[in-house]
Amino acid sequence: MKKALIACALMLIFCRETAAVGNLADITVYDRAENRNLPVFLHEGRYYIAGKPGNEYQVNIRNNQPGEILSVIAVDGVNAISGETANWSQTGYVLHPHSLFGVKGWRKNMQRTAAFFFTELENSYAARTGRPVDVGVIGIAVFRKKTEPPVAISRHFELRRQAANEGPPVSEAQNAAKDEVAQSARDDAIAPRASAVAPAPAPKKLGTGHGQSEVSVVRYANFERASSTPDEVITIYYDSYRNLVAQGVIRDNPKLARPNPFPGQFVADPR
Repeated sequence: MKKALIACALMLIFCRETAAVGNLADITVYDRAENRNLPVFLHEGRYYIAGKPGNEYQVNIRNNQPGEILSVIAVDGVNAISGETANWSQTGYVLHPHSLFGVKGWRKNMQRTAAFFFTELENSYAARTGRPVDVGVIGIAVFRKKTEPPVAISRHFELRRQAANEGPPVSEAQNAAKDEVAQSARDDAIAPRASAVAPAPAPKKLGTGHGQSEVSVVRYANFERASSTPDEVITIYYDSYRNLVAQGVIRDNPKLARPNPFPGQFVADPR
């Protein structure tokens, strides 16, 4: 059993016009400078957002489940809580059922974080700590909580009644074989999806900086995962608007001419 951080109840406002990413949890990226959720662009099966250099942002996580979840968050390949090179077996934030929490930055202690902000790759926290390879991606690994097994009740008398009415009882070996097959099917069903391959880096690619210190209070909680592999991995790539247009992720529509039907008063002589 590992300890994780449990997010305090922060009721954040989501912009309805921006689609969230995820199933077990809804993920949106909120631009704190412009007070809006960043639009999500779907391109070749991958999700992208366009960040503006210098703007602080936060990753909003909403738990859609009736039980607690653990969300391990990585920014630019770095765990946002521990600062380790990200691995989904590491610590994360525990969210209560149907609650929402905004991850505003790199966790410095139980009371403060250093703000996330969009910046040039070389100024990103990952690059400044010698890990520039995975700059430009936000990942959230979601785990369900392990539930207590139900209390077993003996079926001795039920099996005796079945034997009298239907024939010989089913053997324990047959039951065990059926259980093993069913468990194998369940294990296959929750196998994690393979991570998408990140697009090739573009010139002056965006990363996430290590910004100003601010208050963000959390506490420790015990959380035992139902599985060693995530129930869902949510991946959002990001870059500047200009770079995403150049990569074909965003189609930059040309501005249409808007002539004025009544620009003057009288008919002038032609030149």
